[in-house]
Amino acid sequence: MTMIKWFLLATLAAAMAVPFTRPVIAGEIADVLDTPALRSELAVNSLMTGVTRAGDRLVAVGQRGHILYSDDTGQHWQQAEVPVSSDLVAVYFSTPERGWAVGHDGVVLHSSDRGQTWNRQLDGRQVGPIMLAYYQHQLDSHPDDAVLRTRVAEAQRMVDEGADKPFLDVWFENERVGYIVGAFNLIFRTDDGGLRWTPLLDLTENPGALNLYALRSVGGELFIVGEQGLVMKLDRVSGRFEALPTPYNGSFFGVTGTPGAALVFGLRGNVFRSTDGGESWNKVNLGLPLSITASSVTVDGRIVLVSQAGHVLVSADDGASFQLQPNTTPAPVAAAQVASDGSLVLAGTRGLRQLPLD
Repeated sequence: MTMIKWFLLATLAAAMAVPFTRPVIAGEIADVLDTPALRSELAVNSLMTGVTRAGDRLVAVGQRGHILYSDDTGQHWQQAEVPVSSDLVAVYFSTPERGWAVGHDGVVLHSSDRGQTWNRQLDGRQVGPIMLAYYQHQLDSHPDDAVLRTRVAEAQRMVDEGADKPFLDVWFENERVGYIVGAFNLIFRTDDGGLRWTPLLDLTENPGALNLYALRSVGGELFIVGEQGLVMKLDRVSGRFEALPTPYNGSFFGVTGTPGAALVFGLRGNVFRSTDGGESWNKVNLGLPLSITASSVTVDGRIVLVSQAGHVLVSADDGASFQLQPNTTPAPVAAAQVASDGSLVLAGTRGLRQLPLD
């Protein structure tokens, strides 16, 4: 079975455990893409899968379209206005005002008011047709190109399958240029802040269409990580994401680091570190056999990793070594963010919680 990010499985498990998680209108199941997220006082304690900063404000995303924001470093949360009730997975702000959130059903949301209100820029009903039109246009100009014929066939399949196309991460270089990645090599780029999206499936060195779990810029280099040890880096000259050799063939769930070192992390406590832009990788021994699912970086450059069970590890030497933080309460974690006061906010199956960092 293809390994999907553990918190996506948690989302599915939660959905299966609760009857009728999709809104019901007049006895019919409503389309989550057409149904705004319901307001709930319990949202802060429900499944949350992404958290980031918008300036000093914290913004978190999760199940059923819930987006929450906090102006007191995570002590209290308010619910944002969201036009969909699809499960959301990741969130990123390029400035304190402008941010994007992505998730299931091909959803891409945008906020220009620090996460208080959101509008839809893209959904799964559009993803397939956009891909089909893009690659069909290329094929019309190069009718003998077998690769393009394959891309057109893939795009047609996505059109036929409908809206269920999960995006798993989002990152923006500035207010205009950004990327979204997802299952089965889904990757799009925008150059106008999300008004238009261009598929880049032909520009990844990922012939097996492996799932793309996360992307981040570290030290000026843009990395993408995925299943089966996949690590790619953007070649800014060619515009292609080129695969980098790594000594591990299990799934990587994230990438983090400092200007001097990049780290990729994933299953069973596997963390690898590069100080040469990804050309070579060395294993970082955590002494913890649990999957690493979240990361953040403090204002003074310490790297924070969090296990799927909630163990917090901190490095003060650019990721060369990590120390396990004491007195942390184990609980499943999907995302982490250092707040403006230096505390650590964790998102997971039990919602949002705040921890001190030594």
